[in-house]
Order: sequence, then C-alpha cells, then structure tokens
Amino acid sequence: MVAYSFKRQFIRPILRQTKQQTIRADRRRHARPGEPLQIYFGMRTKSCRLIGHATCLLAHPIRLDFVANRVERDVGLPRVSAADLDRFAMDDGFADWAAMRSFWRTEHPDVPVFSGVLIGWGTSLRAMWPDET
Repeated sequence: MVAYSFKRQFIRPILRQTKQQTIRADRRRHARPGEPLQIYFGMRTKSCRLIGHATCLLAHPIRLDFVANRVERDVGLPRVSAADLDRFAMDDGFADWAAMRSFWRTEHPDVPVFSGVLIGWGTSLRAMWPDET
C-alpha cells in the first residue's frame, strides 16, 4: 500500500471527490494501477490523520509547463488541450488552471516546468475522515 499526504486545503476536495488525482515528483516507488492507496493529511506531523483509502486507477508520467500553459501526459496519451486545462486543474483540487498555476508558483517558485507522475484514484475513495463539508 502506498501513502500520499496532502495539505489542509485539499481535504474537502478529496472528500467531495472533486480531487481525484495527485501530481508527484519521481521517487523510488509510486502506486501502480490496482494497488490500494492511503490518503493522509499531514503525514510525519503530530496532526497526521487518515483521510481515506482508495484504489490507484492510473499512474502516468506527466510534464507540466506553467510558462507555455501545457500539460503533457505519457507517450500514447493525448496532451491536455488548452480548452481542458481548467478541467485538469479541477480534477487536481483547484478552481481552475490559473489557481493551480498560482499554487505552483507559491509552492515551487523556481520550477516553471515540472516532470513527475500523475496518480489517479477517480471516485474510488472510501473516506475515513468525517465529512466536514
């Protein structure tokens, strides 16, 4: 089972299942399709809480270019069109592409182009956190 930690601002979108994916830097081991996920708030802190369990539905390399406003997924998958950038950002828990770009600029000011992994769980979340919405 692979665990992912999220900031407080993403708890409600995860519980409402409007956030159905996460974008992460490459690391030794990411979830693979079919594997169980543990979704946490504040891992490695005193405030750590389990948000819920889900099943990984997709794990694809991804490249985000916040300068050129482009999202490129794994070879063989279509690039996210300019018209679909807002939908992509909403699936990641943001109001729109502009909000995602602003968050990125704040969290990663020196990384205008990012390559990593897109992990998606769709609507498979089984919440363990009382819905605060």
